[in-house]
Amino acid sequence: MALWNEKPTPATAGPVVVPPTASPPERNSPERHASDPALAVSPRRPTPKTSSEGGESVIAANLTIEGKIEGSGNVRMAGRFKGDVRIDGNFNIESGAHLTGQVLAGIVVVGGELQGNIESAKRVDVQEGGVIVGDVKAGSITVAAGSRMRGHVEFGWDDEKAKAKPGLVGGS
Repeated sequence: MALWNEKPTPATAGPVVVPPTASPPERNSPERHASDPALAVSPRRPTPKTSSEGGESVIAANLTIEGKIEGSGNVRMAGRFKGDVRIDGNFNIESGAHLTGQVLAGIVVVGGELQGNIESAKRVDVQEGGVIVGDVKAGSITVAAGSRMRGHVEFGWDDEKAKAKPGLVGGS
């Protein structure tokens, strides 16, 4: 049954007749696909479009994943993840989400819980209810009332300045 109003072409019109002496084509052979109208591929089928900007990947709230995330684009996490995250994009840990691992991303938003370090982020936003147990190194950091953090924080330093004056960074 066709889902669109299309007139059959002469190649697909009418029944397909197979001579009795010929053996039936194999299940996945090109001859079967070409001769069986039910298996014919419509040239009008839309192809999925890809974004040149990388898009956003989501780890849903009901997922628990262990591994590594690497690549470009933005990642929004609502579930649980154990492993390191290294992306050329933004990383958002939503309220109720939990990450155990290191994070390297452009902008990191923590609304859930992070047990691990954030390295070389342009900006880190810790939202109300957000928890970080680990060290943070960022260009800037915003901390909302009601958030918690345990660890060492460095922000506002250029990497060049930090390397040139190591006694000022982290010295007590």
